[in-house]
Formats: sequence, structure tokens, C-alpha cells
Amino acid sequence: MAIQQLPLLQQVIDYIENHIKEEIKPEELAKLVGYSPYHFYRIFDKNIGYTIMDYVLKRKLQYALYDLAQDKKIIQIALDYGFETHSGFTKAFKKCFGSPPNLYRLHCPISLPQKLNLVSLQEKRVGGIVMQPKIVRKPAFRIAGKTFESTIENISYTRDAPAFWDQRISSDEAIESTLYEALSPEKHGEYCINLNSEDQGDRFTYLFAVNYDQNVQLPTGLTNLQIPETTYAVFRTPLIAVEQFVSSIKGTWQYILEDWLPNSLYEVDETSYDFEYYDEHCHDWEYKKIYMEIYLPIKEKSKE
Repeated sequence: MAIQQLPLLQQVIDYIENHIKEEIKPEELAKLVGYSPYHFYRIFDKNIGYTIMDYVLKRKLQYALYDLAQDKKIIQIALDYGFETHSGFTKAFKKCFGSPPNLYRLHCPISLPQKLNLVSLQEKRVGGIVMQPKIVRKPAFRIAGKTFESTIENISYTRDAPAFWDQRISSDEAIESTLYEALSPEKHGEYCINLNSEDQGDRFTYLFAVNYDQNVQLPTGLTNLQIPETTYAVFRTPLIAVEQFVSSIKGTWQYILEDWLPNSLYEVDETSYDFEYYDEHCHDWEYKKIYMEIYLPIKEKSKE
């Protein structure tokens, strides 16, 4: 993101926030920062990762999530954010979040969207905009894989060493295919999770795993782990080129812990595990831009 353009783009972002329930016209945003529409659209798309009106639409829907969590009627939410019909809102919502609003209501954060600070996101090297998380109650499940040992100070959780797999696990290219051949999980996807406990000191044990069906015999040398039923805030990293992927993961973790979490109505549920999840959407040989998901175990903050 070009540093000299950040103040102007921040001005646009702030204007959208302050007028989120109003009709927002792209040419007015261009005029706001003194650019021609063509030049403005190109700069916004390049730096933010969305076309201007796609961003406006997604941002309106982010705020709609909060209203859904407050049990407002869908038609009223649709009208509040400038949609002319219930069906038009539902269509846009489903395209953005993958399911219609009446089914997604249980996954809505109870907090308002965080206001975006482009300078902070730039400093964290996030690589784009981190959208509101999906709130998911995930039943207990079991994973199995290979552990990797290292010595790093002050490592207690996966979030303390994001994207550690890039330094250690990715150097052993055979491990992924070995796990799929040995365990035959029904669903594709890899988990990166820290197994440290407080009595391990500086010893760092990282598990690279896939879903595990206990009917399959566990080969010697692999470790299995039961993940308890937990409520998670599920974040996606921004769509990014592969060479920026690891820094984006680290930056997204920073954003979650330093910006999103302190300003939300949630706190970390320390009785469960946080983990990174990688599926086919991080395959750079299939996609020009890739992303992964971060699962943060949460509970509502005490109201005391």
C-alpha cells in the first residue's frame, strides 16, 4: 500500500463508515479526495483489494451482521442499508457469506465491526482488509499428525508463533502426502496447532495434522489429539499472492489480538486450542491469490 496514499484512502474509508446507511456514490468519493474517478477506482482497488463499490457493499453487509445479531427483522435491515427488496439483500448476503441471513444469524458477531486503520494494517503487513469473523460452535473432533520440536521463548499458544509451518513443516514436503495416504481423511484440510503446556518452559511442540477417524489405525510416529467442543471466531486472511502469504498470516494474528479482540465483546477461551487451518484455498498452483483461516476460541466477556 503506497504510504503517500494512505491518508487519502483512510479519509474515504472513514467517510464510508460515517455514512454506512446512506447511498454512497463512487464519483463522490473520488471528488472527496481530489482524484478523477478512473484514477481513484484504480488506486482503491490496488491498495484495498476490492473495487470501491464491492467494498461499500461488503462493509454494509458487515454492519448488517451486527443488526442480525440484535434480532432485527431482515426486511428492516435490508431497507436500513439501502436495499430495495428483501430478495435483493438476501442475494447479496448469500453471495458474500455463503448462506442466507436467516441461516447465518447464529454465526454473527455480537460486536460492531472494528473501524479500519490503514496505517496499522500496513505496519502489520496484513496485505488487505480483515473482515468480521464468522462465529461457529464446532463440536469436538479429533486430528492426527506429526509433531515438530523446537526451542522458542514465551511460546504458549499457536498465536504466539503464527505460520511456524513455513519455517519447519514446509521443509518436509512429504509429510502432507504421508498423512493423507496413512489416515485417508474424508475432508481436505491441514491444522497447525501448538501443544505446549506451562510446564514445558521454552520447549515448543507444534502439531501438523489432518482430520482423524479413529477407525483408522494410527501409524507409529504420529500423534492424535482430541479438540473439545468450542465456540470460535473464524477469520480469513486477505486474498494475497503466495510470496506475501506468511507475513499476511502473522499480520492477521496481530490484527486479531491487538485490534479486534480488545474492542470486541469476546475474550479468549483458554480451555481450548487456537489453530491455523489450511485447505485447497491456499494452493498457489490452483489460485492466483490465496487465503487460510484462523480459529480463535472465544467466550463472551463477563458483564461484571
